[in-house]
Amino acid sequence: MTQAPIPPTPPPAAPPVPAWRRWAPLAALAAGAALGWWLLGDRLSFDALRENRAALVAWRDSAWIEAAAVFMLAYVAVVAFSLPGALIMTLTGGFLFGAAPGTALSVVAATLGATAIFLAARSSLGASLERRLQGQGGFLARLRAGVAENEVSVLLTLRLIPAVPFFIANLAPAFLGVRTRTFAWTTFVGIIPGTAVYSWTGAGLGAVFDAGGEPDLGLIFRIEVLGPLLALAALAALPAILRAARGRRSALEGEG
Repeated sequence: MTQAPIPPTPPPAAPPVPAWRRWAPLAALAAGAALGWWLLGDRLSFDALRENRAALVAWRDSAWIEAAAVFMLAYVAVVAFSLPGALIMTLTGGFLFGAAPGTALSVVAATLGATAIFLAARSSLGASLERRLQGQGGFLARLRAGVAENEVSVLLTLRLIPAVPFFIANLAPAFLGVRTRTFAWTTFVGIIPGTAVYSWTGAGLGAVFDAGGEPDLGLIFRIEVLGPLLALAALAALPAILRAARGRRSALEGEG
């Protein structure tokens, strides 16, 4: 009699990740944020930029690459630790390096910082929350399902609408099962328009300094700037809207 084949032994389950290891990244960011707020306070301000204008320009002229690298590292830290001053950093990038290079440096640095805080939040809270939502109903579960179905549209819309705080757009996707790669590239693309506006403003700060004036930090809410941004946000949301409309129509046809 032929002996039945012995089924393969399943691989042993991976040991659970210790709680301290899951929470370590978020704890490090929280500690860095507290230290940054204590050390910097309101030092990342327009007045500080004006007072240090000559020294910064001299440093840039003597070591452009070094200045750009330090600027990017500082920007990454500001975003990752959710410190005040991201807007001033964007203005500084335009002021020191010009509108186009300043935009590129700021977008790359902001994307890296945003991805860092996204990964830290997901490693500590996101995975456990995602497991709890699986197979459950309720608003959060439906929200997670909707985000998963329209991931790109939702993330791009969050980035393009100026009224959405940057740190919320960094943290919320970590709790809704968004993939890291999708989060990173939609952050990169979605922040380009707003960053370009403030980098362009920063590129003209020399004349503002000479006149003793203040930059128009509310520029992005002017209708000639806000209008195109909202149009881009509506365009990004269009696939999700069309998908929802098709689903509703199919449901109505099924009922009929």
